[in-house]
This record gives sequence, structure tokens and C-alpha cells, in this order.
Amino acid sequence: MLNFSLKHLKDSHQGPWIVLDFFMLGLLVLNLTLLLFDSLYATDLIRQNLNQLSPALLEWYKPVHANFILIDLVFVAIFLSEFFLRWAIAVKNKDYLRWYFYPFIHWYDLVGCIPVGGARFLRFLRVFSIIYRLQKYKIIDIRQSAPYRFVAFYYDVFVEELSDRIVAKVLTDAQEDLRRGSPLLEEITTQVLAARKPVVCNWLASLAVHSGHSIEDMQAGSTLREHVKQSVGRAVRNNPQVSTLKMVPVVGSGIEKMLENAVTNIVIQSVINLLLDVTPEKIDHLISHGIASTSEEDMLDQEMLNVVDECIELLKSHVSHQRWKTRL
Repeated sequence: MLNFSLKHLKDSHQGPWIVLDFFMLGLLVLNLTLLLFDSLYATDLIRQNLNQLSPALLEWYKPVHANFILIDLVFVAIFLSEFFLRWAIAVKNKDYLRWYFYPFIHWYDLVGCIPVGGARFLRFLRVFSIIYRLQKYKIIDIRQSAPYRFVAFYYDVFVEELSDRIVAKVLTDAQEDLRRGSPLLEEITTQVLAARKPVVCNWLASLAVHSGHSIEDMQAGSTLREHVKQSVGRAVRNNPQVSTLKMVPVVGSGIEKMLENAVTNIVIQSVINLLLDVTPEKIDHLISHGIASTSEEDMLDQEMLNVVDECIELLKSHVSHQRWKTRL
């Protein structure tokens, strides 16, 4: 059911216009009923049935049918008067950017006023414009009504099914293009990644320098220092040449320990100097002449194509999922 709100009606300050809307709605119903009846009256079958049911009604309606265009013109005059009144108010309130926008936006009101042919039945669209204005000011709420929910549900089903098939077709075409050797990856590399390479190089360089400062700090780099110390200690102790120092009487073990500490400090300082010496230019040189020139570049490109292809396949399966069924 429609929820009619008197509170929102008062708050909208649209009382006179709402009264006019209901008046026009009544005229529309009357006019459309007459149009339908007159169209049916023009058929021989309806006239014969009316003659059998009520000859008096048939005789009474004959002059109405003969002059129906004049009767319809009365309705047209009322509809046009209401149209020009609303147009003038819209211009006064500056509802649109240009004064002549109103008839283009409300074209159905003008077309429905044509008093001939099927254009007259377009007056039915005015019913929706009235309902829209009432819904706009929250005077009624059609969203909770059964017809609205029914139409909205199947509209969503139609849009979802249509859009899913379009998206799936586009993704399938993209897959086939990639499998035929599309230059997509090359375009991504040259047009997308290359433009952002300076940002990536700066970020990597700053990350390396920050890591060097962290290791250099005695407190922040204690974990890494301890790890390097243990690793170097094992390497020194397992080295055959260094192990012979133990054979030196009295001072052999001390020399080995001193050598272990010296190597540990040298390794840690070398790592710190290496990280602090990293610049964006060196990162760029490494990417351009080191990584890109490897013999496995073609294998990497193919693997990237496979990744893109699998991602598109996952997207297709996700898009093809009929979510509207979960709402049933």
C-alpha cells in the first residue's frame, strides 16, 4: 500500500500544487477512459453489443462520438494551461539552467496534447510525473508497494542478466586478444609502468637508505647484527684455514675470536654502506640493464599473460554469478 504522509505534505509547502496534481490526475483518468471507450465504440462489434445491451446509451453517445474531437480539445486546453503555468513557475524559480529547458524535459506532456492518433494515449505518462512529484516530497512512498517491488525486482534481473552477458563477452574478447599475441603487456610496460618507474626507483632507493640507517643504529639494528654475527661466526669457525689458528699456543683462541669479530663488523658495515649508497639512478640502471636483459624475459612475459588470463577467467565466473537468485 501507498503510505500517505500528511506531515511531509505540510513540510513540503506544496499543498496547492498537490491539489492541482490530484485534480489533473482525475481529469487524466476521465480523459483516458473516454479515449478508450471512444476507440472501442468505433468498432462494429462494440456498437452491436451496445445496441443489444442498451440502445438508449448507443443513441445518446452517437453525437458525443461525432464531436469527440471538440470534447477532447477541452481536455487539451486544460492540460496545456497547466503545462504553461508550471513552465512559468519553473522559469520564475529558476529550476533549470535555461528557460526553454522545461518543454524538452517534459516533452511527454506536449506530445500527449496532440489531439489525434495514438499520441493522445501518451497522456498516461503524466500519471507517472505526478507520482514522481509526490514521491519526491515523500508525500507518498511507492517503494513499499507490491507493484513497485515486483517491477523493481524484475527490472534488476533484466539489467543484471544483460550487463553480465555484455561484461562476459567483453572479457572473453580480451582473453582471445591476449591469446593471439596482443601487445597489451608491452603497452602496459611502456605506457603505464614506464611512466611510474621514477616513482618506483625513488621509493626503492629511499627504502634501502632507510634500512641502512636502521641497521647502523645500534638499538634498531640489533636483531640483524646478531643474525650476521652468528652467521659469520659459524662460517669462520668452519673455515679450515681459520681453524688452524687454534693450534697456536696460548693466543690461538683469542686470535680466532678477534678475527670473527672483525669479519662480523666488516660484513655489517659493508651492508650498511651498500644500502646507504643506493640511489634512484642505480635502481633505474639495475632495472633497465639487469632485470630486463635476462634470458628468462620471454618466460616472464608468458607467465604474466597466464596470470592476466586466469584473472579474467575469475572475473567472468564472478560476473556470471546470478545474484538475483539469492533474493528469491
